[in-house]
Amino acid sequence: MDSKITRDEVRHVALLARLELSDAEEELMTGQMNGILEYVDKLNELDTKEVEPMTHAIELRNVFRPDRVVPSLDRNDALANAPGTDGVNFVVPRVL
Repeated sequence: MDSKITRDEVRHVALLARLELSDAEEELMTGQMNGILEYVDKLNELDTKEVEPMTHAIELRNVFRPDRVVPSLDRNDALANAPGTDGVNFVVPRVL
């Protein structure tokens, strides 16, 4: 099978990534990248017309508990330990 990635392209990508590759590493990367692209070509041969698109390879489910209405914290209890309050709100130092 013809190579889809050349050593020049590997050098170019390495330059963009600021990687310094030896000749042996360039050869290795060229072979590995071509192997990946050959595998993708094999996958492209599969008939996937009946396969539903999905966002993840494994089924995900929501792990959150269901919402339910419960009584809120009483305002006086919420403000009890506040360093500053006007009786209705927290009072904080001015930022600007």
